[in-house]
Amino acid sequence: MSNAELLDEFSDTLWLEDGLSRNTLESYRRDLRKFALWLEQHRKVLLLQGTHADIQGFLAYLVMEQKARATSTSRAISSLKRLYQYLLRQGKISVDPTLQIATPKLPRSLPKSLTEQDVELLLQAPDTDTPLGMRDRTMLEVLYAGGLRVSELVGLSVAQISLDMGVVRVMGKGSKERLVPLGDEALDWVRRYLAEARSALLNNQVSNAMFVTARGEGMTRQMFWYLIKRHAKHGGLSKPISPHTLRHAFATHLLNHGADLRVVQLLLGHADISTTQIYTHVARERLKNLHAQHHPRG
Repeated sequence: MSNAELLDEFSDTLWLEDGLSRNTLESYRRDLRKFALWLEQHRKVLLLQGTHADIQGFLAYLVMEQKARATSTSRAISSLKRLYQYLLRQGKISVDPTLQIATPKLPRSLPKSLTEQDVELLLQAPDTDTPLGMRDRTMLEVLYAGGLRVSELVGLSVAQISLDMGVVRVMGKGSKERLVPLGDEALDWVRRYLAEARSALLNNQVSNAMFVTARGEGMTRQMFWYLIKRHAKHGGLSKPISPHTLRHAFATHLLNHGADLRVVQLLLGHADISTTQIYTHVARERLKNLHAQHHPRG
């Protein structure tokens, strides 16, 4: 079996068993293709013939020659473990070469966030007198109000937002659905965008996509990434900003205003509370500030 056939079969199995998103599957494929190429160039063998020593050699190559970050190396190890566990389960190999390969523990970095004033500057940056500007303002409002992932935002259809109920139905990782409230401000912008801007952008074309481009096509992750950086610059924000930064701001500001961590977990669509616990530093800092502000010996 060729490497390409093997990776296609492996990806199909991951999709069927775990319902992983296209982006996650592509991350697996990218790591495994890199290993397959390295095996071909340095060992003259296929993925099915990879050994424990080959994997160690590849990881050394990533660290020493590619100067890969710890997160990239850890992800590559996870991809390799998943592949060879699958091959062992299918009886295509008799020994798992990743058995003695340890995944390094990574320090949990604190997510970069924005102040509430920063968010206001960003939200007000688009020129809402134009259809494109109104679309951008609406996207930013929905992203911040719902804490959506960028892929969830650009993938929204008109039917997924209920103006009557005030919620957006989000299809998250692993095709897991969740309902997220949007709040009056974001809903008002959605109503204005639907009434005044979307039809002008579509220009008699038909699309199910909630947010469309000037060509009447659905928005892409890459395009929105560019737009948010442009609006951040126009709004006078010098901090590095990405769509994920607004998701972090959503969680941080909820906790700052007293939200429960479990509620934030549900709104973010985290399968495990441990993923959300990275935000506990926010609650700790808030308590320290309150103590310093109000305690007589603070």
